[in-house]
Amino acid sequence: MILILPPEIVSQITDSLADAGLREIGGILMGEHVGADTFRVKEITIQRKGGTFAAFVRFVEEIIAPLRTFFHTTKNDYTRFNYIGEWHSHHSFALSPSRRDCVTMLDMIMDSHLGAHFIVLMLVKLSNSGTLECSITVYQPDVKPFVGRVLQETTVKAKELE
Repeated sequence: MILILPPEIVSQITDSLADAGLREIGGILMGEHVGADTFRVKEITIQRKGGTFAAFVRFVEEIIAPLRTFFHTTKNDYTRFNYIGEWHSHHSFALSPSRRDCVTMLDMIMDSHLGAHFIVLMLVKLSNSGTLECSITVYQPDVKPFVGRVLQETTVKAKELE
């Protein structure tokens, strides 16, 4: 699975990480299905409270309104536009899911009310030079979690370079 991050999403996350310091922050990923196993993030939420140096606690009530707005804006075209998953920072840790992260994501993917075919967990942090580093793990019902790819779009298109 490939997750594409456009420049404006990268900027939102990067700026929020810089503001948060060593406190973990996170939110949800909403996106568009753009190809076989390829999704482009269109919007994110940023939850700035509830995080500590070593943990991020998600407040479900804060994601309902943004999800409803996203679905309304995309005319409830759930096959093309949908909730993709979650993201949070790992400022001081490896960009791989903790045991707690795995349990949370597995509980979510097995929740029949959510009805998801997959959920992505994107972990992020800033490099020493201030650039965004990220990884994704994909969770599916009855399938072992696996690592996907994150592609950060640039503002310069290949055609413009020719």
